[in-house]
Amino acid sequence: MGFQDHFSAHAVDYRAFRPTYPAALPDFLAAAAPARGLAWDVGCGNGQLSTALADRFARVVATDASADQIANAAPRPNLRYAVAPAEKSGLADGSCDLIVAAQAAHWFDLERFYAEVRRVAKPGAAVALVSYGLMLVDPILDPVIERFHNGTLAPYWPADRWKVIRAYRDLPFPFAEQPVPPMAMQADWPLPRLLDYMTTWSGVKEATKALGAAPLDAFAADIAPLWGDGTRTIRWPLGLRFGFVV
Repeated sequence: MGFQDHFSAHAVDYRAFRPTYPAALPDFLAAAAPARGLAWDVGCGNGQLSTALADRFARVVATDASADQIANAAPRPNLRYAVAPAEKSGLADGSCDLIVAAQAAHWFDLERFYAEVRRVAKPGAAVALVSYGLMLVDPILDPVIERFHNGTLAPYWPADRWKVIRAYRDLPFPFAEQPVPPMAMQADWPLPRLLDYMTTWSGVKEATKALGAAPLDAFAADIAPLWGDGTRTIRWPLGLRFGFVV
């Protein structure tokens, strides 16, 4: 399976409009890793998680197959970005204390990626697959968002999107899996900011190519009277598969 690039053409928007991970996530990963020497952030995108890991690990290597995403990533002195596929990192054997892929594992050739994880992992290294699916606002707005996501956009989502919606529960995970605490991203956004975020969805991009701006415009018209003025608190529960290489 080759690299499925749904985001390079919109890397700037991806950096500007995606929600950010809560501090609880890198805190948990750093506390659970056997050491804090080197973390590998795989499929790092614009480095949202990479920069947080750089505050907690001595060194971070962040890789993505998209050169445009890497070009828009935020620097840190102890953080090295590289354009590389998940299945061939270029890292040294037995070098990593933590390997984490956030909102990216559904694009990987998992068999080859897991072989790479075992190659670069130190004994007992931590491995994490992070995902977030559909956002939650309130009982009135959530069904409108769900209908748009699951109905209007259904023909335009890549098939791998549904792995994210199922929080990666269906993915093989051949490591010593551990229980994890519940975590969520949260943001207080006005409706225009939510719509900006939704323009980064691969399903919206494909629907716009096929139909023009009509799908998102129609959704905005449907939800605006229910949203009202001002901001709403939006939550994205995190899916987390976590374990150790043994």
